[in-house]
Amino acid sequence: MLSLAALPLGGAQAATFCDRSNSLTAGEQDRLLRFAAVVREELGQPGGSAALVSRSGLDLSRFNIRYSHAALGWRGDAGGWTTRQLYYSCDEDRPRIFDQGVAGFVMGTDDPKLGYISVVRLPAEAANTVRLASLDGQIALGLLAGTYSANAYAFGLQYQNCNQWVAELLAAAWGNLANGGDVRERAQAWLRETGYAPEGVAVNSSFLMLASYFVPHVHLDDHPAQDRYEMKLKVSLPSTLEAFVQQRYPASERTEICHNARQIVVHKGWTPAAAGCQAGPGDRVIALD
Repeated sequence: MLSLAALPLGGAQAATFCDRSNSLTAGEQDRLLRFAAVVREELGQPGGSAALVSRSGLDLSRFNIRYSHAALGWRGDAGGWTTRQLYYSCDEDRPRIFDQGVAGFVMGTDDPKLGYISVVRLPAEAANTVRLASLDGQIALGLLAGTYSANAYAFGLQYQNCNQWVAELLAAAWGNLANGGDVRERAQAWLRETGYAPEGVAVNSSFLMLASYFVPHVHLDDHPAQDRYEMKLKVSLPSTLEAFVQQRYPASERTEICHNARQIVVHKGWTPAAAGCQAGPGDRVIALD
């Protein structure tokens, strides 16, 4: 999760980095529960047993980034879906792996008035491999770094963010990597060899680059000097994960589900849904009025 954008212009006091939920009004909660029901319906379509599920959490629009947080979703034996993800726990002062239902995942958004969920459904064989790996506690925890950084370098071992853990778990699953003390290093090597290539996020602000000195969970010391100089940080993001999945498994199917105050829109395909959750040709619309 890239959190430099969470830094308000007035200072760091209001920035949110941890796993505490935002307060919701009754109306906002109702809207998000109805939204979650549509997400659950889309996940429940016939197909594979695992999916890459991403959420618009932090507002990263200044970087032209819609999605900040990715998780691996899997279908249980009874047909329900659960998401497994990395969260930073403030109370425990460490990252941990957290399982969450669809409604809880949806409610992790920072803006209850406008939200987006992206679901990439994997072909059966790829999905089964990911499902088994994500449910294997030794693999899931073996890939968990001890120190969290919201803007962790995608190929660094010093820190880790939520999307980086997902990338490394995909590597362990599809690369058939054995668990062990160097599994993260081997996972990152496999990702490099198979074309995983995070684009540099253009920070375009010396102020934000300096944030690492006074904002918790944001660091720069793991990023290559050239990237810091150019102010382009190579961070794992949901969009990078989706591009990698599409490249490796072209039969994967993507659905974007969004909501605003008036409607829910279901948009199929790899093109992005319209800004503001406006419906386009072929989109399904569910009124919230």
